[in-house]
Amino acid sequence: MALPTSYLTSSKNLEGIFNAIRSAQAPDKFTNAFLSSLEFKSSSDRLIIGVLKSLGFLDDKGSPTDRYFRYLDQTQSARVLSEGIREAYADLFQVNVNAHKLPKQDVVNKFKTLSQGKIGDSVLDKMARTFAQLVKHADFSSPPAEKKPEELPKEKGKVGEKADGKRLPLNLGGLVYNIQIVLPESRDPAVYDALFNALRRHLS
Repeated sequence: MALPTSYLTSSKNLEGIFNAIRSAQAPDKFTNAFLSSLEFKSSSDRLIIGVLKSLGFLDDKGSPTDRYFRYLDQTQSARVLSEGIREAYADLFQVNVNAHKLPKQDVVNKFKTLSQGKIGDSVLDKMARTFAQLVKHADFSSPPAEKKPEELPKEKGKVGEKADGKRLPLNLGGLVYNIQIVLPESRDPAVYDALFNALRRHLS
């Protein structure tokens, strides 16, 4: 489930923390001590570390990632944050591509469905409030970057086998289909070139 369970119990300092992150030199590791050095010392502020990990700003060990460093550029920080939000809450954005525009109660309801009722109402409310506060500081005006499709295999396969052991993804209206390719037996490379060129034309 692409739905982070990290959340803030209070978001009153969220904007200040983001501002401080952009103004400070990136640490080797983002720890409670580093957060305190930014003048955010309460236990509720420390929960931002889990949120930053969920957003892909920190790795599991707390070290800043490429996304963290890109966020330091104030000309693109809001877009970088939206990138992290879309990734962290991927299941929510699959349900609604404009999830960042949903009212908080709608977000709560979506979270309840996505978690299959396994998360209590109090936590769901905090998760939704955290999401709602995060999107306020993000720029969703640009569409999400599309991932490059898997390259079509070039090696010859045998009848009944998947091409190069892979299935080709086909995205139709948000639905992803896996297509299994069965290659004909032939020693003529032109046969395979024609097949793959036709696939590229029809699946692009």
